[in-house]
Amino acid sequence: MLSALRTKAGVKARRSYTGNALMFAFIGLLAVLSALPLIYTFINSIKPVDELFQFPPKFSVARPTLDSYLELYQLASTMWVPLSRYLFNTLFVATVGTIFHALFASMAAYPLAKHHFPGKNVLFSIIVMGLMFVPAVTFMPLFVILSETKLLNTYAALIFPGIGVSLGLFLMKQFIEQLPDAILEAARIDGASEFRTFFKIILPNATPALMTVILFQFTQMWNFTQADLVFGESLKVLRAALDQIVPKGDPILRAGAGSAASVILMLPPILLFILLQRKVVETMTFAGIK
Repeated sequence: MLSALRTKAGVKARRSYTGNALMFAFIGLLAVLSALPLIYTFINSIKPVDELFQFPPKFSVARPTLDSYLELYQLASTMWVPLSRYLFNTLFVATVGTIFHALFASMAAYPLAKHHFPGKNVLFSIIVMGLMFVPAVTFMPLFVILSETKLLNTYAALIFPGIGVSLGLFLMKQFIEQLPDAILEAARIDGASEFRTFFKIILPNATPALMTVILFQFTQMWNFTQADLVFGESLKVLRAALDQIVPKGDPILRAGAGSAASVILMLPPILLFILLQRKVVETMTFAGIK
């Protein structure tokens, strides 16, 4: 009988090892497939011109070169505004917009998650409905509002539209709901105000959700391309400048510089995601998104 139990345990262990190996192999395959577009973009950026237009396209490069990056730098050097100005505008808009969005989304999510007031469910339903609208749908109302408030052609025209995005509020609200009410009641018994409770208890415990909101919002603001909201060249962001250097209408013209520009644009969000990926997974688990 003892030998039979050992046999069953051995079979179970072997099955477990086999199942884990298959699972990790499947996950690794999905990871490779997800990374293929990024890998292909980077490989294209270091290809010489003759390899860039090979058909069928290849995922390898025989003679790697940095000519595409040099071409992009030379094209950017001929522009009226230095490339450093576009880079500063992008970092400024993305950083300020992300900070204010994360702060306001957290402050709005706290009463929705932990307080009861008339119209709470209706208000949250409107917020969820806002997730369905793409920027192209809301552009005209946004343009009219910014025009009436005299904010067109300013940094505010690039920052304000990103502050009220619904996704950050939704994620923060879903995460804060999971926090136990006991710690909030203990803070109120100790005489803590709502602002003190929010900044000393809610925010520190909602760090995973906050980091996720920062990641999503920074990525969106970094790739913000609404050039119609600013007219001065010195106010435009890096994405708008690169779109001028590499025209979208002709994929052949300056294809190498376009690949180099794509790599430059995708690097900051990827690096930020690598730093915050554990927080993102934890937030998605709490928010109920599978």
